[in-house]
Amino acid sequence: MLKKLLFSSLLLTSLSGISQEQAPPQVDLRIYDIIEAVSADSIEADIRRLAGFGTRNTFSDTISDTRGIGAARRFIKADFDKISKNCGNCLDVFYQKDFVTKEGNDRVPKDAWVVNVVAVQKGKKYPNRYVIMSGDIDSRASNTMDFTTDAPGANDNASGMAGTMEAARVLSKYEFDSSIIYLGLSGEEQGLFGGKGFAEMAKEKGWEIIGVLNNDMIGNIKGVDGVIDNRTFRIFSEPVPPTETERERMMRRFYGGEVDGISRQLARYVHETTETYMPEMNPMMVYRLDRFGRGGHHRPFNDLGFPGIRIMEAHENYTQQHQDIRTEDGIEYGDVVEHVNFDYAKKLTAVNAISMASLAWAPPAPKKVSIGGIVEASAKLRWEKSDDENVAGYKIYWRDTTAPQWQYSRYVGNVDNFTLEGIVIDNYFFGVAAVGKNGNESVVVFPSETFRD
Repeated sequence: MLKKLLFSSLLLTSLSGISQEQAPPQVDLRIYDIIEAVSADSIEADIRRLAGFGTRNTFSDTISDTRGIGAARRFIKADFDKISKNCGNCLDVFYQKDFVTKEGNDRVPKDAWVVNVVAVQKGKKYPNRYVIMSGDIDSRASNTMDFTTDAPGANDNASGMAGTMEAARVLSKYEFDSSIIYLGLSGEEQGLFGGKGFAEMAKEKGWEIIGVLNNDMIGNIKGVDGVIDNRTFRIFSEPVPPTETERERMMRRFYGGEVDGISRQLARYVHETTETYMPEMNPMMVYRLDRFGRGGHHRPFNDLGFPGIRIMEAHENYTQQHQDIRTEDGIEYGDVVEHVNFDYAKKLTAVNAISMASLAWAPPAPKKVSIGGIVEASAKLRWEKSDDENVAGYKIYWRDTTAPQWQYSRYVGNVDNFTLEGIVIDNYFFGVAAVGKNGNESVVVFPSETFRD
């Protein structure tokens, strides 16, 4: 929930000339049902099954039904197929693959297919608009080239994969305006191959991806730093897209927006949705693409200009990552099931589920948002309205230039422009979101143009 609200809903609508009955609700009660439906037991069962395949190294056995990545991906696909059957075939389930070779790749021990498992829940109104939740299928031992040694990968990343499967089970019971993809990616440990191949396919097909929620390690609460915390989680996001143009870079220099790219707005959306519906949680924004010098499977989407973030635990334990199972100097190494907290994984799965549901139920974000009010006592915003009948109106957000989250907001009704009287443009950053009649909002859009009246 926003820390500061300038006006109550009634006062806001009165000031903007909108009747109280026309104002959208503050929350969507279905979101609370989604939170309740997420099952720690279901997540635990899937983590144990995935860890039980011994190793899920991308280059491990693909023939066995009990060991290796082949067995793991068939298990995931079978689960998606079962979920689809239970919802009247509401999911389109398939494999997507790309061939990688040893030549030129120092983490690839042999030529092989990198196979992703995909489940698409098509939107009823905007089938070409997608929000994606991803987890990684593969695991690794101490040596990433070793594809035979046991590497159960219970937290890294059976937890993220199990969370994605559970989100599919819960959200498949609903219909959404936009499409949702539940995605199991391979080849993460060897160079983000699965995400790269899938992102390139999406680009070629002209998909409109409005958000990628990459879940990589969502089950550990005991950090190597000694902290035990089952409430806090991190949201990593890059500040601006790597695809920005020179003109966009120059505009930022004069008008701001250094921390207002599409992925950062997606991160704020998840942060705000969590605080609204799950106030017991402590979302932690991290202003970085990923952990220091490291990478995750949202990056290939970012590289192509899609908004994407990484959601993960706040306190990692490095003795349980990328380690052969062993005991040295009294320390138990290895990523085994005993180290996973299933209730915590449930919470982070719920964070993903409610964020995707809110996005998929929300109307399209406003387009062509522009701002004016230079050397004036008021800030002026304009945007292109949507013809979606689900749009109740639009909300203007603003914040101090040093604030990490949007602090203030005003619902202004179903208009295509508004002037914030007495708000000096020099002192704040601004954005606009579309608000649905069900109360769900789009991601906030930062102005990309300026104007003078």
